[in-house]
Amino acid sequence: MADSQGTVILDVDGTLVDTNYHHALAWYRAFRRYDVTVPVWTIHRHIGMGGDQLVGAVAGDDVERAHGDEIRAAWTEQADAMLDEISALPGAHELLVAVRDAGFGLVMASSGKPHHVERYAELIEAGDLADAWVSSGDVEQTKPAPDLLQVAMERIGAQAAVVVGDSVWDCRAAARVGLPSVAVRTGGFSNEELREAGATSVYESVDELIKDVAGLEPREATAPQ
Repeated sequence: MADSQGTVILDVDGTLVDTNYHHALAWYRAFRRYDVTVPVWTIHRHIGMGGDQLVGAVAGDDVERAHGDEIRAAWTEQADAMLDEISALPGAHELLVAVRDAGFGLVMASSGKPHHVERYAELIEAGDLADAWVSSGDVEQTKPAPDLLQVAMERIGAQAAVVVGDSVWDCRAAARVGLPSVAVRTGGFSNEELREAGATSVYESVDELIKDVAGLEPREATAPQ
């Protein structure tokens, strides 16, 4: 059950584990396999968006129609090959502890593949700190669609929540259901980008956020936009 203090919906990729640039390179290689060249910097600006959305967003609807599923499969293959290179970001485990110590419920939410998320849970030593986990396998659409956040709240019966993430896509998904969001810059997005997407606060690092965890302010969600 959700805690009376409210719930923190915590993104994993790029927020707790250092994956964003690995993902960008994996997507680049996947596109190249089908003779599609998308600059890596363009791909990076879309990391945090789920793969069901990303192919069309960066390469166009024609590429999505012709090769979308094949490119996503190639990305999974490339990303799997880099799993052993992934590391937890400094303060990741401590953030989970701080959220629980502050009295909040905690749901981990990621647009990533379920088997990737399982590996990340090991890296951040999540143990049983989270009330629930939600991944791309639990929803029809990933970020910036708000499905992950809605399922996260439903899973523990949360009435009020705040979203913590590292990308503009986390912030936009939160805004679509009226939830507040705060962001860390660990995903490589600028302060201005994150605030423009809806973040009320932006932190340079997870360690910096830990100091302010008690001040997070969950809010009740509104209907999706």
